[in-house]
Amino acid sequence: MSTTNPFRNTRIEYHILQSFPVTCLNRDDVGAPKTAIVGGNTRARVSSQCWKRQVRVAMQEFDIKLGIRTKKIGEFVAKACVERGASEEQGAACGKIISEAFSKDTLFFFSESEARAFADYANEKSFDGVKLSDKELQKVAKKTLNPALDGLDIALFGRMVAQASELDIEAAASFSHAISTHKVSNEVEFFTALDDLSEEQGSAHMGSLEFNSATYYRYVSLDLGQLWASLSGDGLEKAIEAFTKALFVAVPSARQTTQSGASPWEFAKIFVRNGQRLQMPFETAVKAKDGGYLQPSITALTDYLAKKEVLAGSLFGKQKEFTFGEDAGFSIDHLIEELKKSVAEVQ
Repeated sequence: MSTTNPFRNTRIEYHILQSFPVTCLNRDDVGAPKTAIVGGNTRARVSSQCWKRQVRVAMQEFDIKLGIRTKKIGEFVAKACVERGASEEQGAACGKIISEAFSKDTLFFFSESEARAFADYANEKSFDGVKLSDKELQKVAKKTLNPALDGLDIALFGRMVAQASELDIEAAASFSHAISTHKVSNEVEFFTALDDLSEEQGSAHMGSLEFNSATYYRYVSLDLGQLWASLSGDGLEKAIEAFTKALFVAVPSARQTTQSGASPWEFAKIFVRNGQRLQMPFETAVKAKDGGYLQPSITALTDYLAKKEVLAGSLFGKQKEFTFGEDAGFSIDHLIEELKKSVAEVQ
């Protein structure tokens, strides 16, 4: 393995268009589909946090072991201490102290290996909370975590440790909020529900909910240099494969049982580049043409990217370009193989 980072300032950019029929993929505080004003028009929106979580969870389908993101680190570590012979009281006390060494009241992103190492350390101290040291616990964490083996999501999505910044890991993946490429107005569905046991005519319940339908532009950037550094150069190709597959299959889960938003990617431009990041703002909303919003969205996206490539000149830094969705002979598997091949050529 090279000691220098061969992927410095190199990234994979995914520019994805994905159309959904009636859905409410991401709800706001009153249960309506999220929106945003872009270019002076209301657009449908799915937050980056929403889609990131679905991608993270989906990676399990592709043999990726995930880290644990929780406020309940104390309970998790306490259980590991009890498994090593601590009493319930000792485990709870050690778990509380270890938890507070990393986070007071925020979600902590850690791995099972770290939890086991914390419990082993507590065992060495006879599960005596007085003997546990914050600095030694942080050394244990730094020595133990290997994202390539037991927490690839930590390397991809990063972590911030309030009590020990040296344990921070910079995220390799950047997600924009997905926005519709066109104007959107939320609609309201009035509905009723019947009581199976009622002997009276009429509905037992009535209500309303909001929905919309949109063609979304999703922008995701994967910083290969950061990922290589976080993984210590180990398992980069496997990470790219799992991440791309999860990116392809993951769909927000809201109202899936009643509205089933299961639409796949329609079109995507994927670049391997070593220039600065490039995201299309879709400031001008496209208008329906040729049967809908998709085709004019494809035209707007490809024209914009081609123009920016020319304007950026040598700074665009294009190494590879792939188009998904137009050639039936180029599947997501072909795309992943090409991306992995691009990485292998650099290493």
